Amino acid sequence: MLRRTEDRHGRRLWLFGQDLGPPPPAAQPDWQAAEPRWIAEALRRALARPAGGWHVVAASAALRDKPLAAQVLGQSLVLWCGAQGLHATADHCPHLGARWSDGHLAGGRLICPWHGLAFDPAAPCNPLLPVHDDGVLVWVQLPGEAPLPAPVLPPRPAQALVSVMTLPARCTPREVLENRLDPWHGAHFHRHSFARLAVLERAEDSITVRVAFRVAGPLAVEVDARFHCPQARCIAMTIVAGEGTGSVVETHGTALGPDRCQITEAVFATSARPGFAVARRLGALIAPYMRFAARRLWVEDAAYCERRYALRQQAAAEPAPSCPSQGFADEPEPAR
Repeated sequence: MLRRTEDRHGRRLWLFGQDLGPPPPAAQPDWQAAEPRWIAEALRRALARPAGGWHVVAASAALRDKPLAAQVLGQSLVLWCGAQGLHATADHCPHLGARWSDGHLAGGRLICPWHGLAFDPAAPCNPLLPVHDDGVLVWVQLPGEAPLPAPVLPPRPAQALVSVMTLPARCTPREVLENRLDPWHGAHFHRHSFARLAVLERAEDSITVRVAFRVAGPLAVEVDARFHCPQARCIAMTIVAGEGTGSVVETHGTALGPDRCQITEAVFATSARPGFAVARRLGALIAPYMRFAARRLWVEDAAYCERRYALRQQAAAEPAPSCPSQGFADEPEPAR
């Protein structure tokens, strides 16, 4: 079903799929300015949510028949699949400091590349770290936060076409969440992907938008999407109405060091259409296109995050302004 309408610039637009009807009268259109104070307050609530010390380090598919190097909070780690399952430890051999990740696996054991020392998980020569594989993403738990037995995840569809994209940026997980809590920028900054957008609802810690995703030229599909943060380093977009209802996009920020972050985006696409079963069987062919689309957006959004981080660092280095209105625009004023 095709419906003719217009994009935010008044150009012809064809929408296909479910007709969601006109947005409610109170909906804010895409030319409505973003709400910095709401973003700041929603971000504050998100950053206060427990993450249990868990950090995303890689896609599950990255764990193959060799050690995997990872960086979290300035610490070099190595992960590997051994005979007793998945393991993680510091990426240095206690003998003379070689990188375990430069070694190899033999009989499910991690072998040091310098002198052949075998890491025995039953009697570890380095302390083992808690590790969790949820089937799509691999997590490592580090001390410093109140621990939880497993990572906090949003609901995922039971049957989904999955892809995972990673991208480094000069920022922190804070800016990654902040970017997704600002959907207003989508129809302006990502004009190649979004034809129009309207904010339907703003709750204390979530925001729901109606957005038209461009498919090709004037052809687009319109959905209602809700953004919320289940924990302090993750924000999820869930399609709540329209094509692909139930699909989820998880965006995770992992601090590599003081000013470096790994952005990991896992897409769980689902559909009630009969042809979706065929699409799932062709997942290995479709997933690269999904990763390309995600990376295209995040190359731009990484620039957004890096700009916000640079401004935040600049504001922290400058003397406090005498007038509160001259401060960093999205930071709530201190309680009085």
